[in-house]
Amino acid sequence: MHRTAWTTRTAVTVAAAATALIAAPTASQAAPAAHPVVAQASASGGIAALKGVDYGTWQRDVQSVVDTARPYLKERIAASPVGEKPAIVLDIDNTTLETDFHHFWTFPTPAIRSMRDMVREASAQGVAVFFVTARPGIIESLTSYNLKAVGYPVSGLYVRDLPDLFHEVSTYKTEKRAEIEARGYTIVANFGNNTTDLVGGHAERTFKLPDYDGKLS
Repeated sequence: MHRTAWTTRTAVTVAAAATALIAAPTASQAAPAAHPVVAQASASGGIAALKGVDYGTWQRDVQSVVDTARPYLKERIAASPVGEKPAIVLDIDNTTLETDFHHFWTFPTPAIRSMRDMVREASAQGVAVFFVTARPGIIESLTSYNLKAVGYPVSGLYVRDLPDLFHEVSTYKTEKRAEIEARGYTIVANFGNNTTDLVGGHAERTFKLPDYDGKLS
C-alpha cells in the first residue's frame, strides 16, 4: 500500500465493518483463525478490475514471488543461530489481503492464500510476523481483526498515527522496521507490492509483489 487515498475509503470501510464487529472479539482477543474466514464476495468486484488488472494473472504473479520466498525462508530459518529472533515484515493491501479485488464493503477482506500459507509456515517455525501499513490508526482494530480472522498470525501491527502522516510512506516504514530491530528481532524478509514498502534497508532480503505500475494500492 503506497498511496494516501485512505480518507474516503477509511470512512466507508469503518461504516461497513462496524456492524460486523459488534459481536466480534476485540483485536487483542482474536487469535489466528484455525479455519480462516472465506469471503462470499466475488474477487472481480474491486477497483482492480476497473483498472484492467486480471485477478488470475495477479494470483499467478504473486505465486511466483511466494515460490521464490518460501525456500529462502525455510533455509534462512534453519540457519538461524541460537538466540536469534527472526522476523518477517509485511505490507497489507494487495500484499497480504486482496484489498483491490473486492468491493469496499467486503469484510473481512480475504487473505491472499499463497501469502497466508507461507506466513503461517514461517510462524510455525518460530518467526515473528509484523505488519507495517500506511493505513491510518483510526482503523487499527479493524485491520488487526481482519488479519486474524482470515488466518494470519500477528506479532505486531504498525499503522500511521498522526505524526506519521507528515512523513513519506517510505520513511515511516523504514523507521518502523528499525523499531522492530531495536526490539531485538532480525528481519530476514520484507514483503510489499511497492518500492515504498521495501526501500530504506533494515531487512536482509526484500520481495516485491506486483502493483502493475501503480494500478494496485
